[in-house]
Amino acid sequence: MSIESQIREYAEHYETKDFLQGDPSWFMHQMEGDWNKEVTAFIASCLSYGSRKQFMPKIQSIIDFANGDVYNWILNGKFKNDVPDNDKVCFYRLYTQHTMYVLFDALRQMLEEYGSIGRFVRKNAKNCLSAVKTITGYFAENGIETIIPKNTSSACKRICMFMRWMVRDNSPVDLGLWSDFIDKRTLIIPMDTHVLQEARRLGLISSKTTSMSVALKLTAKLAEIFPDDPTKGDFALFGYGIKES
Repeated sequence: MSIESQIREYAEHYETKDFLQGDPSWFMHQMEGDWNKEVTAFIASCLSYGSRKQFMPKIQSIIDFANGDVYNWILNGKFKNDVPDNDKVCFYRLYTQHTMYVLFDALRQMLEEYGSIGRFVRKNAKNCLSAVKTITGYFAENGIETIIPKNTSSACKRICMFMRWMVRDNSPVDLGLWSDFIDKRTLIIPMDTHVLQEARRLGLISSKTTSMSVALKLTAKLAEIFPDDPTKGDFALFGYGIKES
């Protein structure tokens, strides 16, 4: 079997509802309302690093604080009661309560001005890369020094993952809420060291470090296999890592 056929097979096998179990994308599917799904997905993507056994409960704790309405919990400033501005208390790994407070407050300002994350992106971006630049730029201007990269020199894995969730349609995993104004052909593969390792093992790229330029190169290779939907290859790399490990 050729590499291309193998990648297609893995992608079809793993892009199912079963993928949601134990994955941070599961949370957005539990929410009511598109704007609530967006905000929940964004926060889930921000916290999705390290061990799933550690960050999944942290995401759930935010949903519990918000009683399932994360959008209004942020918009109405209710987060200030549950995650106070305290730099001495750890929230998750390198993130203190202060770190999360600043993130939530910047997000609150976005929601107040634009109504939703989608409206903000629609007004300021035309494709995935410009959306990632817009998102990183907004939070950098609002004093976010961790959680979200300050620019697109890094691979911006978690933001690219959030974009995949929002843009890809006709998927049991991704929501496709922004498919009418961001073309999924412009999506960028969410790249971390694990994705890089699997892509190298498959011979798709030769780079040894992660960056936005490498993520774009890998996306271009996957577009040769999935020309209308390159980040479908994300599921293939996930599956290859499981099968070949």
